[in-house]
Amino acid sequence: MAAADQEPHVSAVRPRSYQDKSYLHGFLGTVGDLQKAGVLQDVVLEVEGRRFPCHRLVLSAASPYFRAMFTSDMAESRQKTVVLQCLNAGMFGEILSYIYSGTLHVSLDKVQPLYQAADLLQLDYVRDTCSSYMAMNVERSTCVDLYNFADVFSVDTVLRRCVEWIGINFAEFSFSEEFCSLSVNQLTEIISHDELDVKEETTVWEAVVRWVRCSREDRLHHLPSILPHIRFGLMTADDTPAILEHPLVREDPGSSEVIRKGKVQTDVILVLI
Repeated sequence: MAAADQEPHVSAVRPRSYQDKSYLHGFLGTVGDLQKAGVLQDVVLEVEGRRFPCHRLVLSAASPYFRAMFTSDMAESRQKTVVLQCLNAGMFGEILSYIYSGTLHVSLDKVQPLYQAADLLQLDYVRDTCSSYMAMNVERSTCVDLYNFADVFSVDTVLRRCVEWIGINFAEFSFSEEFCSLSVNQLTEIISHDELDVKEETTVWEAVVRWVRCSREDRLHHLPSILPHIRFGLMTADDTPAILEHPLVREDPGSSEVIRKGKVQTDVILVLI
C-alpha cells in the first residue's frame, strides 16, 4: 500500500499539566522574606502614626480593598505614603502578618478589633475565622460581650450561638450580672426563642422581674413590650392572678392589660384546637 494511503499515526501520548505543590508555599515564604528584609517595598501604609512599608502587588493580591486603591485613579495609587483611617495599628500589624505569611493568630482579647479590621479590608478568610472563633468561645463570661458585638456588626453565626447558649443555660444565667446587662431587645429575643430551656414559664417571668429591678427607673416602662413574649398560657391557673398582683405589674397600668389579653388569646386558641 502506498505511503499516501496509510492512516496517520496518532500518538497515545497526551499533554499533561503539572502543579508544583511546593511552589505556593515557597513563593509565599519568599514574599515574607522580602518583607522582613525590607526589599522592593514600594508603598508605606501609616496607621495611627505607625509606618508599615509594604508591596503594592502583595497587598492588591490579598485584599480587594487594596486592589481597588492601587489599581484605580484614586490618589492613593500614586502616593508613596498612604494614611489609613479607622484602623487599629496593632490589629493592622496582625493583618499584615497574615497577608505575608498566611498564618493568623487569634485570641479572645483581640478577636473583635481583628474582625473589624478584616471587615474593612475585605479579608474574608480573616473575618470568617474570627466569626468561628467567637462562636466557639461563647460562655457565661463572654456571651453578652460577644452578643453585643455580633449585634452591632451583624455577625449572624455569633448571634445565633449566643442566643442558643443563653437559651440552654437560661435558668442559671438569668441570675448573673451579665443577664442584667442585656438590652430590652436582646431580652425579648431570648425569651421568645422556641428552644428556650425552662421547666416552667414562671422562670421566665421571674427572670424578667430581676432584669427590670436591675434598673427599675429605666426599665419599668419596657415591661408592657416584654410581657407579650412570655407564654402565660403555659402557666397554671394560680400563676396568672399572682402575677397580676405583683408590685411591678400593679405599678404599671399597661402591664396588667397585656397579661389579661395574652391569657384570653391563649385560652381562645386552646378552645379552637
